[in-house]
Amino acid sequence: MRRARGRALAVIAALIIVAAGAAGFALRGPRPPAPRPAAQRRTLLLLTSLPLVFGEGFSLQGNGSPALKALQSRYQVVPISVTEPKELAKARLLLMAHPLAQPAEDLVALDRWVRGGGRVLLLADPMLEWPSKRPLGDLLRPSPMFMDTGLLGHWGLRLDPPAERGPKVERLGGFEVLTDSPGKLSGGCPISHDRLVAHCRIGRGEAAIVADADLLDAGRLGPDAKHNLDGVLAELARLEHP
Repeated sequence: MRRARGRALAVIAALIIVAAGAAGFALRGPRPPAPRPAAQRRTLLLLTSLPLVFGEGFSLQGNGSPALKALQSRYQVVPISVTEPKELAKARLLLMAHPLAQPAEDLVALDRWVRGGGRVLLLADPMLEWPSKRPLGDLLRPSPMFMDTGLLGHWGLRLDPPAERGPKVERLGGFEVLTDSPGKLSGGCPISHDRLVAHCRIGRGEAAIVADADLLDAGRLGPDAKHNLDGVLAELARLEHP
């Protein structure tokens, strides 16, 4: 009887330890993706209208934005200006961060690239709050909204602007992130509960769409945005290993 009771107590103690460990992990949350040695950094194509690589003044003395530095800690970042086949052939992973409107033939090329096995993280912001010194109408000023020319609809999605403007805490890649006037996604792909993120299987590839791009400007958003770039890196890591 004593032996049986002892074994039962040991089992209960082990279960308590396991439960405590699981609770501790839950409280800590996910770990940020770790930097990679240079030799292990795969190529990441970057297409953006945001001042991530150079500031608005295009100064060659700058070292890039914090978002770019975070990306470069895990990837060999190769900026591109269009999604034409020659550019897309350079890699199988692409980050489109509030890009300029692409010509119809380049959207066809992007769709074919994804269906052939390419993977893209698209930050599509329907109400960009990113500050700019450039005047309205300047071709180098980021568009106030994602210039969708039919791509999202082709992938079975709809992007709506926010009902109210302002910062909002959402989830991206398992992390709490601070967005700024994020949009809402709907459609046929699996979509997160807060409607911020959609994961679409397209042929042999995948597209992850996020209805906000301001989250890349984590420094402007303040301390509540401390995990914004971790969320972006986590989404890219998930696309690498679906």
